[in-house]
Amino acid sequence: MDDQPPTHAETSGSPAQPGYGVGPWPGGEAAWPKDDRYDRELLAGGDTRNVIDRYRYWRMEAIVDDLDTRRHPFHVAIENWQHDMNIGSIVRSANAFLADTVHIIGRRRWNKRGAMVTDRYQHVVHHDDVESFAAWAEAEGIPIIAVDNVEGAVRVDRADLPQSCVLLFGQEGPGLSDAALAAASAHVEITQYGSTRSINASAAAAVIMYEWCRRYAD
Repeated sequence: MDDQPPTHAETSGSPAQPGYGVGPWPGGEAAWPKDDRYDRELLAGGDTRNVIDRYRYWRMEAIVDDLDTRRHPFHVAIENWQHDMNIGSIVRSANAFLADTVHIIGRRRWNKRGAMVTDRYQHVVHHDDVESFAAWAEAEGIPIIAVDNVEGAVRVDRADLPQSCVLLFGQEGPGLSDAALAAASAHVEITQYGSTRSINASAAAAVIMYEWCRRYAD
């Protein structure tokens, strides 16, 4: 057997298989791959993590190292003044769309439940306030693109969305603070067609990240 991870179909029915993921590597220890990216405990007991087949049985650190070789040049930033439960979901989407880094602005602690442990594979950094975040972005030469349906915002499908940028999202309800809007070099919004004024913050973040990937991801 080569070192390609088995698929779900190849290992389904194993006693260690709880209904998702994969069971132990078929063939026993003698058939285990020698690559040091693989985790011996996962090879022996199965891998029930929510990861793609490419990363089955890999050590978490090995997955992060591999992701780091191909992360996209966009960042995601989120204001965290109200301990918004959407932050975890935004981190999960940032991992799915392979964002470079997630920046949490404001309160250091955030609700990780919605991240579904994807924060382990995603670089997450903290900034005390908008001013320190804006200073980081200026030093890195990365434009801040604020996402909010404020006056003057441009529809994202028509907006000039830079390849290297940081997409800035606000809290559910109040949206972005005045300081955050002032720090941005551009404001974009998502076109809506119903009666509600806004959509869920984590849903909005996923839409914008997908639009970036539609334009630039290979």
